[in-house]
Amino acid sequence: MDNRHSPPSAVTTRAAVQRRLEAVIRENRFTIAVVFPFVGAVTLVASAEGLLPDPLAYNPLFVLFGTVVMRSPLLVGVLPRIGWRALGCLGALTAYTYAIEVVGVRTGWPYGTFEYAIQLGPMLFGAVPLALPLFFIPLVMNAYLFTLLVLENRSESTLRRVLTAIGAVVAIDLVLDPAAVAIGFWAFVPAGGYYGVPLSNYVGWLISGTVAVVFVDLAFDRESLLERVRTCEFILDDLVSFLLLWGTINVLYGNWLAAGVAVLFCLGLFRTDRYDREMVRRVLPSSGIGGRDS
Repeated sequence: MDNRHSPPSAVTTRAAVQRRLEAVIRENRFTIAVVFPFVGAVTLVASAEGLLPDPLAYNPLFVLFGTVVMRSPLLVGVLPRIGWRALGCLGALTAYTYAIEVVGVRTGWPYGTFEYAIQLGPMLFGAVPLALPLFFIPLVMNAYLFTLLVLENRSESTLRRVLTAIGAVVAIDLVLDPAAVAIGFWAFVPAGGYYGVPLSNYVGWLISGTVAVVFVDLAFDRESLLERVRTCEFILDDLVSFLLLWGTINVLYGNWLAAGVAVLFCLGLFRTDRYDREMVRRVLPSSGIGGRDS
């Protein structure tokens, strides 16, 4: 967090906590970024196919716990760059997230008519999950951070980075919504042509994604955040978890175009040289995999 206006003792304490949190993430990268999403995919598909008993099928506590764990690298990675301005912007984005979703559920605008088929934890106004910001805002953050990493110094142009991040947000939903519809998280009425998802949903994501990206862009100093993305090797592990979870579900249900978009994101991440031999070397240091001659 921004430490410029904090007393020295508070700065020292936060730095120590930050180091400990980062150590926990690094020690458990493979479990968080690979094991959790694969277990989640299997559990959700089993729930959708009636293979799990009622207490376990779509269990909201399991869903929320798994989501929090998979989000943890993003939260810990971004935490040192969160100051008062970021808190204000992200708070406003949280309020906007609830508002646009409630409007969407009750009016069908801007996403098209849809409803939640299962309860993802407590529901706000009986319409949207209380944990909605936990599901939505990290997707926008992942898209934005991925954009910074890919564009590097070209992200200096506000228009270029905002438009690219908006495109990444919409592309992320090309992966998410078909899989979520397949396992019964929510449903569109009538069903659309893209694996049950209508075109109107992506018009809605273009609108909501634009607002969300602008909030995120206002929240952070670009140079400082880009430096953090460059140096924090696990900051995009949440995006890895997302792609493995929803990409796997898309493959299992034959949503090949959606799975292909997930693969494109994966290829982009592999080009950053932090998710191939480097990650294996950190995760399995004693296995001999990823060594000098691997």
